[in-house]
Amino acid sequence: MKSILHWLPGWFALVLLACQQAPAQQSNRPNMVLIVADDLGFGDIGCYGGDIETPNIDALARNGIRFSSFHTAPMCAPTRAMLLTGNDNHIAGMGIQDFTSDHFGYEGQLTERVVTIPQLLWDAGYHTYMAGKWHLGLTPEANPHQKGFERSFVLLEGAGNHYRNQSALEPGLSPYTEDGNPVNWPEGKYSTDVYTDRLIEYIDSNRNDNRPFFVFAAYTSPHWPLQVDEKYWKKYEGRYDTGYEKLRADRLHSLKAAGIIPEDAVLPEIHPAFANRIIPWDSLSPQQQKKEARKMELYAGMVDNLDHNIGRLLTYLKETGQFENTLFVFMSDNGAAHRDFLHHENYTFLKDYYNDDYENMGKADSYISYGPAWAEAGSSPFRYFKDYATEGGINTTLILSGPGVRIEKEVLHGFLTLQDLAPTFYDLAGITYPERYNGNPVYPLRGTSLLPFLSGNSETIHRQDDVFAMEHIGHAMLRKGNWKIVNVQRPLDIKNFELYNLAEDLQEKHNLKDAAPDKYRELLAHWNTFAEEIKLQSPPPFKKSK
Repeated sequence: MKSILHWLPGWFALVLLACQQAPAQQSNRPNMVLIVADDLGFGDIGCYGGDIETPNIDALARNGIRFSSFHTAPMCAPTRAMLLTGNDNHIAGMGIQDFTSDHFGYEGQLTERVVTIPQLLWDAGYHTYMAGKWHLGLTPEANPHQKGFERSFVLLEGAGNHYRNQSALEPGLSPYTEDGNPVNWPEGKYSTDVYTDRLIEYIDSNRNDNRPFFVFAAYTSPHWPLQVDEKYWKKYEGRYDTGYEKLRADRLHSLKAAGIIPEDAVLPEIHPAFANRIIPWDSLSPQQQKKEARKMELYAGMVDNLDHNIGRLLTYLKETGQFENTLFVFMSDNGAAHRDFLHHENYTFLKDYYNDDYENMGKADSYISYGPAWAEAGSSPFRYFKDYATEGGINTTLILSGPGVRIEKEVLHGFLTLQDLAPTFYDLAGITYPERYNGNPVYPLRGTSLLPFLSGNSETIHRQDDVFAMEHIGHAMLRKGNWKIVNVQRPLDIKNFELYNLAEDLQEKHNLKDAAPDKYRELLAHWNTFAEEIKLQSPPPFKKSK
C-alpha cells in the first residue's frame, strides 16, 4: 500500500510528526468527535447502500473512510465500556449489562482497573463533553462527570422515551444527570435534538480559549421505542410496503453495489429460534402489513432525524471555523435490535404507560420495536443480530473522516475493533497510556492504533496472529486472522463453540469444527487464555437473561 500521508489534512500530518518527535502542542492537536448511533443496522445509511436519506453522514464518508469489518460487542453497555477504555468489557467492569455485583468483571460500572478516553484527554488539556446514553452505572461515582467528562447531559439507563421522563424500562422515571446532578427531561423535546443542543452549547461556551475538545455524541436513536416527529417518517410512507423479506434481499444487493461486501455474498438462514415468529409477509393481513411497514417507516424517520442533527453539529463547527481541525468517527454500537419489551412477560407494566395502537405509532406514549423480522433485514448480509457474537451482532458501521482524508480505496475491508479507537485518539493527542492512574495500577490497552496504517507505515491494522475475543452473558467469540470461533448458546460451554473461516464464509454458514480440528484446538487454546485473563465466570453470577 502506498503512503496516504499526502492525502491527509494538515492537522493529521502535523500530529503524526508531533507524535514521532515530541509531545504535541495545543495548536496542532485535532478536535475529536465520536458519534455513536444506537442499534443502527449495518446497511441502513446511504453511503453503505441503504435507502434511508443520510446526506450529512454520507458527506463525512465522502471525505473519509468507510470500514466493512469493524467489530463491537453485541450489546450497548459492553460496547461502551470497551469503546471508552480500549479494553475488555470484563476488565472494565461490564461483564453483564444492567447487573451489579462484587465479582471481578461484573461490577456493573467502570472500575479503577481502566482509564477512560475523557480522563486522559482532560488531563492533557482537552475539553471533554458528552450528551446521550451513558449506560455504564447508575451510582454517583460511576457518573460520566467522575470519569473525565467536563460537561455532560446523559441518560444513565439503557433506553429512554424520546420525548419525556417516563422510563422505557422501569415503572418510574428515567434517570438523567447534567454534570453529575439529577435533572428532568425537558418535556416534549425530542432526544436527538436535545443532545445536539447540549453539545453545541458546551463547545460554544469555550470555543475561544484555543483548547481542543473531545465530544462523545452518544445518541439514543434509532433505539426503541421507535418515536419521531411525523415530518421525518412521512417521507418514507409506503416505502416498505413490500415487506421485510424484500428489504433483506435489497440490502444484500445495495451493500454489494456500495462496495461494502463481496459480490458473491449470500444471505444466511434466519435465526431458528425466531423462525416461527417471523410470519411471511404475504401471509400477513393488510392491517398487519400496514402496522409492520409503519414500524420501519418510524425507524427510517429516526435515522433521518439523526442525520439532520449530525448536520446541525457539522454546520456549527464549520460556521465557527472548527471543522477543519476535527476528526470525526461515526459508528453503531452493535447490530440491529430484535427485542420487543412491550410484549415481554417481564415488562407487562409498560402497558400502564404505553401502547402500540396503529393510530398512535411514533408518539410519546407509543412503544414500538421493529422486532426480529426487520432486524434480520437490518443485519443483512450477516448471521443473527444484536445480543449475539455472530457477525450480525458485532460487525457494524464505522466511518473515519477528517476534511481532505483520501485514500486509494474508500472502503477498507481489513479487520479492526472498537478497542482500536482509544489508542488512535491517544496517538493523535500525543498521549502515553499510563501504567498507573490515580494511584491505581491499570490494565494495558488491548487495541491497536490506526495511525501506523493511516500513515502508510503499516500494510494492515492487525497482524494475522493478533487475537480479539469477547464475551457477554455466554455469547462469545474469538478471532485470529480470518478464523473465528463463536458460541450462540447459553450457558457458555466450550464444546459448543463453532468454527468459521470468514474469508470464505462471511455469513457463518459452514461450521468447520470437525473439518479443521487443528485450527479449532488452536483457537480454543487462545480462548482458555483469554477467559483466564478476564476471570470469566461460566455460568455467570446470575441466571436471568434480559
